[in-house]
Amino acid sequence: MPDAQPKPPSGLIGSVQRALRVLETVSDGGDGITAKAVARRTGFKLSTTYHLLNTLVHEGYLVRLANARGFGLGYKLPELHDSLKSQLSVTPNIAYTLRDLHLRAEAAMYYAVVRDDELVVAEVADSPEHRKAEPLDLGFDQSAHATSFGKVLLAAMSPAARRHYLAGAGLARLTNRTITRLEDLDRELATVRRTGIAAEIEEFQPGLACLATPVRDAEGRTTAAVALSVPVTDFAKRRRQLETLIRRGGEELSRLLA
Repeated sequence: MPDAQPKPPSGLIGSVQRALRVLETVSDGGDGITAKAVARRTGFKLSTTYHLLNTLVHEGYLVRLANARGFGLGYKLPELHDSLKSQLSVTPNIAYTLRDLHLRAEAAMYYAVVRDDELVVAEVADSPEHRKAEPLDLGFDQSAHATSFGKVLLAAMSPAARRHYLAGAGLARLTNRTITRLEDLDRELATVRRTGIAAEIEEFQPGLACLATPVRDAEGRTTAAVALSVPVTDFAKRRRQLETLIRRGGEELSRLLA
């Protein structure tokens, strides 16, 4: 029997939801998608779709492409992206350093932070040759118990804060190697605190291995984590090299926060 879908909260505004659905559809459809195509994909009436498209154009979130006779993403969206990066404390120097680490490690790199009561990926550096793991992208805030950067941030919490977080997040089994018992996770996090490095091998995804280390501010507090991911076959060959590099990456990023 399929799991029941969670009931949406009360007070949601349908017109806003429809506008966001249109925005997402234009994003997925690419430059020049027509109003008819948007209406077909969303299931909205064509007249409603035109009203929503025109409103989003007026507000700068979409543009009308005359030659293509369709619509595309607008120039206000990068402002939102930049504002989000600022709120996540991802400076240009942090982004540059993460990109440099990606090139040196030949591995996808991640920068994760604590935002309120969320442990969230704030920056990713990858390439076609060394792709990030799906769905570890900007804004990913789940499965901290099964990710290396999540373990680093959990290990830095007080016991009370950690148990409060895990009471809400849970310890879902993602693979047959995922830690799902609180006692086992506590032992794992004690090792992370002692060694200064977190590893996960096929706990988040089969075939994937990750390493992470703390990023500390001027007072020595862990405020972020830097992590890398590689295929397990590559990890087995290069583990010592990757451990050295991720530690150096943590030191370099910590100096930026000092």
